[in-house]
Amino acid sequence: MDQTGSPQLCFPNFNTSCRRLLRPPSEAVLLYTLLGFASLLTVTLNSLVIFSISHFRQLHTPTNTLLLSLAVCDMLLGLLVMPIEGLRYIETCWLLGRLLCALSPYIFYCLISASLGHMVLISIVRYLTICDPLKHSSKITMTNVKMCILLCWTSSVIYNGSIIYNGLILMEHMGNPDRFSSCHGECVVVVNYIPGTIDLFVTFVGPCTVMVVLYLKVFLVALSQMRVIQSQTAATNAKAALTTKQSQGKAARTLGILIVVFLMCFCPYYYPTFAGEDTSTNLSYYFILTWIELLNSCLNPLIYAMFYPWFRKAIKLIFTLRILQVHSREVCIV
Repeated sequence: MDQTGSPQLCFPNFNTSCRRLLRPPSEAVLLYTLLGFASLLTVTLNSLVIFSISHFRQLHTPTNTLLLSLAVCDMLLGLLVMPIEGLRYIETCWLLGRLLCALSPYIFYCLISASLGHMVLISIVRYLTICDPLKHSSKITMTNVKMCILLCWTSSVIYNGSIIYNGLILMEHMGNPDRFSSCHGECVVVVNYIPGTIDLFVTFVGPCTVMVVLYLKVFLVALSQMRVIQSQTAATNAKAALTTKQSQGKAARTLGILIVVFLMCFCPYYYPTFAGEDTSTNLSYYFILTWIELLNSCLNPLIYAMFYPWFRKAIKLIFTLRILQVHSREVCIV
């Protein structure tokens, strides 16, 4: 980080104030522009998912209800967490007060956990749809999905404030947010190695394992079904066989993207735990780890929604203002 001039105090009226590292104006403008763009893009993409599913009656399905709840979670990350984490890095001083210092990490962890939980639920729904199609309609009902969504949000709120998480670390932090700060103008959160390892298995290894196993089973079943269809159509219809092969390749790419993006976004955040270190907001590379993880909230609507033709059609109807027409909610969109 470049430093211009003498360091200034974050809060000149306090003798114990931290010193601010001044950035060149051009660098500050660039960083704020990037922060605003990332936050706005995340909120916009997820808002489009929320509005599309809410507006068009044909999209009111159990699976889409999961996508809507996931989009709400990711929109809140873009609206609340991204600006706070960006401001923390750009200003190098904590300017948001003691209350937000106490609450911001709790909100961050709750939303990240809820986002992960939704992705696991989506993988379970896809597994049941492909691998158990006869019982799918009886198991995946709107009531069951809404109960699972409520359980997901509730579990996230309870877990991140429970005794499991670093011996009440977040509760202690909310009660005394200055306990790791060396001067006035810092907001430091530290997750020790042992509870960090527990959290690694609960919020990363566990969900990741479930997703990978279920998606692999889905892919194997889909591959088997495609081969049967291909063998039946190859002798009578070469064009149908080619279409089947293309669909098979598309399914493989989609599943691969889902798993790879998930791992790429969440693996780096747990690097300190993998390295046997405490996870602290004072780490020089903490900003990079956090933003790689937050990037998943912007990519989720692209991965989970833009692969669906109905989402592209919904966006077209929204931007052409056809949603303002009478009975636009009843438009056939699937």
